Amino acid sequence: MAMVGLFWITAEAVYVGAPPGTEGRGVRLTGEGVEAAGPDGSRTWTWAELRSATVEGAPVSSASRRRLSLAVETVLTAALGGTGEPPEMIVRLDTADGVVELPVHSAAAGAYEPEEAALSQELLARFADGTASPLTLMEWGRNADGSTPKPAERQALLREWAGT
Repeated sequence: MAMVGLFWITAEAVYVGAPPGTEGRGVRLTGEGVEAAGPDGSRTWTWAELRSATVEGAPVSSASRRRLSLAVETVLTAALGGTGEPPEMIVRLDTADGVVELPVHSAAAGAYEPEEAALSQELLARFADGTASPLTLMEWGRNADGSTPKPAERQALLREWAGT
């Protein structure tokens, strides 16, 4: 598994944020559309059914935020004896029937780089409008070594996949 932007990528799947954990909650992207799993069951939407898809609340880093986040995380870990839950994000799908909000956990340790988050949003928009496909990411996942690339390579991959 490797993280590129807001996506967790394997040879078989692309998730927004972290893959489903013990609670089974997650959002998977396929060539056909979006699959959401949660405590109340699962739902699917085809890309053609979506007007748009975005991620809200993704933790985005800045130099000062990174220092503050590390300090707060250190204090909380020491005080509470654990790392706690990762930050929650919302995958927001705009459909003909209305807006659907799907909570997912962030996969980033701390926060996402600002450019990666923006490029990820662009790529997600291209999935929804049919000009890009998560299958490209899965193909990369099949050929990658399974480790998360360095920031410059992640940004280059996101630009390539989004066609920007």
